[in-house]
Amino acid sequence: MKFLRLAFAVAVVSSLTAATSSVDSSPFYAGLDTPESFNKQAEMHLAKARQALDRLLAVKGRRTAENTLRPYDDIFLEVEDVIGSGRVIANLHPDDRMRKAAEAALNRAEAIKTERSTNRGVYDALAAIDASNEDAETKYFLARELRTFRLDGVDKDEATRARLAQLRGDVETAAREFLRNINNSQRTITVASAADLDGLPPDLIARHKPDATGGITLRAADADGPAVLAFARSEDVRRRMYTELANVGYPENLAVLDRMIAIRAEIARLLGFGSWAEYDAADTMAGSVKAESDFIDHVVAAARPKAAREYEELVRRKKQDVPDATNIAAWDLAYYRELVRRANYNFDSQSLRPYFAYERVRQGVFDVASRMYGVTFRRVDVPLWHPSVEAYEMVDGGKVLGRIYLDAHPRPNKQSTGAYTRTAREGVAGRQLPEVVIQESLPGGQPGDPGLLTQDLVRDPVFHEFGHALLHIFTGRQRWWGLTSFAERDFNEAPSQMFEEWSWDPKTLATFAKHYETNEPIPPALVEKLQASRECCTALNVAGQIAFARLSLSLFDRDPKSVDSTALIRDIMNAYVPYGHAEGTHRQASFTHLANAAYVSSYYIYQWSLVIAKDMFSRFDRSDLLAPGPARRYRETVLQPGGSKPAADLVKEFLGRPFNEKAWEEWLNRGAS
Repeated sequence: MKFLRLAFAVAVVSSLTAATSSVDSSPFYAGLDTPESFNKQAEMHLAKARQALDRLLAVKGRRTAENTLRPYDDIFLEVEDVIGSGRVIANLHPDDRMRKAAEAALNRAEAIKTERSTNRGVYDALAAIDASNEDAETKYFLARELRTFRLDGVDKDEATRARLAQLRGDVETAAREFLRNINNSQRTITVASAADLDGLPPDLIARHKPDATGGITLRAADADGPAVLAFARSEDVRRRMYTELANVGYPENLAVLDRMIAIRAEIARLLGFGSWAEYDAADTMAGSVKAESDFIDHVVAAARPKAAREYEELVRRKKQDVPDATNIAAWDLAYYRELVRRANYNFDSQSLRPYFAYERVRQGVFDVASRMYGVTFRRVDVPLWHPSVEAYEMVDGGKVLGRIYLDAHPRPNKQSTGAYTRTAREGVAGRQLPEVVIQESLPGGQPGDPGLLTQDLVRDPVFHEFGHALLHIFTGRQRWWGLTSFAERDFNEAPSQMFEEWSWDPKTLATFAKHYETNEPIPPALVEKLQASRECCTALNVAGQIAFARLSLSLFDRDPKSVDSTALIRDIMNAYVPYGHAEGTHRQASFTHLANAAYVSSYYIYQWSLVIAKDMFSRFDRSDLLAPGPARRYRETVLQPGGSKPAADLVKEFLGRPFNEKAWEEWLNRGAS
């Protein structure tokens, strides 16, 4: 399907490029509307990467940052342009031919990237650079890359390096298969009539037309699933929806996961590590499997007392409906949380939904970022892969900083649960603009459907993912491509988790939360109830997330032959959360982080980052979160430097001291008796 013709794409590219002289400001999707055009552009980038490699190796005489580190960085820039656009197209494009072309290009790009990572000649060339007169960022970049080379096995013999290259290609192929199986999932539940949906918001019921027998079908997806789990009075309907959601990707992905586990274990062994988890931890803030495991144990211990009290409160509420109830099942959790919030805080989360129409929320998050950081957003007409996608430029003082694409609503062959911010193109100072794609599956996007969101969806994914996008735009002005991402992965989530705080703030909500029919602002009393209800099930939520941190670590910290992922998730859930494991479910099959190299065995990142996020948030004025002063300082000391310094140094510069757990512990135990 061709949504925008090549001629239009070229015209857009020409006009945008002319406006920014030497900086490549062309939209990444321009000219990529057919498999042939995508392949042509991908091959152009990969050819430039090969040329940069040849240029690097051909240097004679004294090696410098300009004649050696520059072409080295250019290899990344060209290859990652293919990987960035390829992943967007492979995961989001509606045309199967385009998805297959993107996957094939990803294989070629990953092969070049892998070859570079174990190329002894490249390593020797970088090691020979005299960086004594270079700036601090360049010295740090060079030292970091040399360490990464050593971790990747550059010192191994040629046969081992060849085997490592093959295995890395194999695991990337398996990871794409894992995600493809999730994207292609079409799991649904069908109820006999609208009566079975008692308790659900009327607009959600109206969105689904009955079939000839009166039956109504709902998708196991973010647009339907969370609402069913939170509001459906029928336990059977909740159980069926939870089961389908927890079996997305099953059974296909169990075998794919086993394959990824085995391949990664062999990679680690060849590199001299006892397990993939041990290898993966080497370049994190935590630094070791023991430190990660100890952190998980610490979080479990900190959350357990309050989580037990929260769970008993849910059981007591369930007894009002089911007098002989002795437990809460996984599919009961969201539903009884809602009822407890109503009873204890006189708060019904459905009462917020009319104030959270998707388009208002979208504009709201733009406006919040504008007030905090002094930037503006404008919608632009650029080539897109689907008519429902929207593109916006982020502008500062008349200068375009980058571009954000919103692919917000569900459709076939698109991941229907969870959200993701994909970097289509990293920014480099004076060379190219950063572009990011926010992938969600939110209600709305259809004529007459306002897309009413719960506050949970406003918080995550909307504010959370937008926090990722802001980071990529702000940090996309480094001298070197390799400094655009944070140096340590376990800091990656902190900026996004901190940005979630604005979705709870009364003054922030007052700027955009208005009734979709009457335009009346959200009542302050309702926001006060929301704020009070925030304490409900905090520790249970932490326990649930840290259970998955233990799962991701345990899948990769032992002999792969001993791993039974279904038994492992059952045992961990039964040990870590009071509601336990739901038999017949296989949530590991849709655990997308297992296919993401940054999170494979390191899902603890979310809680680790949250500790830092809570500490950084303590530097903002709670009475005026939109005040630009702290936000500008945060932008300058944390977001803009990106990977040019260790993450701990960025945080220390912002806080004026090393980070600690005090704010996180206060948040976790708030309201505890």
